Amino acid sequence: MSLDGKVAIVTGSGRGLGLAYAQELARQGASVVVNDVDAQTAADAVASIQALGGRAASVVAPVGPTETAKQLVATAVETFGRLDILVTNAGVLRDTVLWKMSDEDFDTVINVHLRGTFTTVREAVLQMRAAGEGGRVICIGSPTGQRGNFGQTNYAAAKAGIVGMTRTWALELKRAGITANTVVPVAATAMTATVPYFAAAVQAETNGEPMPAFFRHDLGFGTADDVAGLIAFLGSDAAAGVTGQVIGVGGDRLQIWTHPEAALTAYREGGWTYDALVDAWPAEFAGTMQSVGERFPELPEEFKPAAS
Repeated sequence: MSLDGKVAIVTGSGRGLGLAYAQELARQGASVVVNDVDAQTAADAVASIQALGGRAASVVAPVGPTETAKQLVATAVETFGRLDILVTNAGVLRDTVLWKMSDEDFDTVINVHLRGTFTTVREAVLQMRAAGEGGRVICIGSPTGQRGNFGQTNYAAAKAGIVGMTRTWALELKRAGITANTVVPVAATAMTATVPYFAAAVQAETNGEPMPAFFRHDLGFGTADDVAGLIAFLGSDAAAGVTGQVIGVGGDRLQIWTHPEAALTAYREGGWTYDALVDAWPAEFAGTMQSVGERFPELPEEFKPAAS
């Protein structure tokens, strides 16, 4: 098994995508520390991994505080003897438009996604560097962090911040043999289940049927298991040369996202004054302005929700 002898932590792994990641890591031979805020959910996740013949332990605690990060790492080391892989998946949503978003809405999402990723990675890296055997840090991003999304100021900020941290960590951890990457999953989740555009795909999964090719191929939208293979790969020795990357995966599609680069570079002797920009913008710059938000093709007729 490709991860035989490895030990992984997966935050937010009681259900959904996180559980799929934990189960796949276990299938490939890793011992796994699962995490959830609900004790029964965590216990069920451990039982599901043990039913696969894997080894698992749990930490029931909210991600964000340093104390939780320390507990996760201590559990990995005390239970399984080491730590090789960290997957930072835990997250919450508090969606609303900017002018209705409260301080609590903003702080809750930032604390779990962004601060939780920071505190957990910091603690894991302390252990990995002390052990001197390298390691794998796999952070979970989102298309929203790459392109923005209506009603998700807090979530977009957190996911974009995670990408920025990952690129920095790839530089800082290189000498220690620790890789750091961000995975951008596109899959049927509790969140996408409420979006009418994805209704046919979600219904197919609920019915235990294959998702239509339009969703799997054209949209790169699939199941949690479609993402889990990439997580296991990035945790393996086969991915030792992969670091600082943002990799999208869903359905039949895998994408390596570009790092931000200038779309246009122009020079003007003396600098760009107000008057110069007014004159030059329409002809020189307007055509290279970048789009925002996700853009989806029109749904084929057979997948359109019935009119109410």
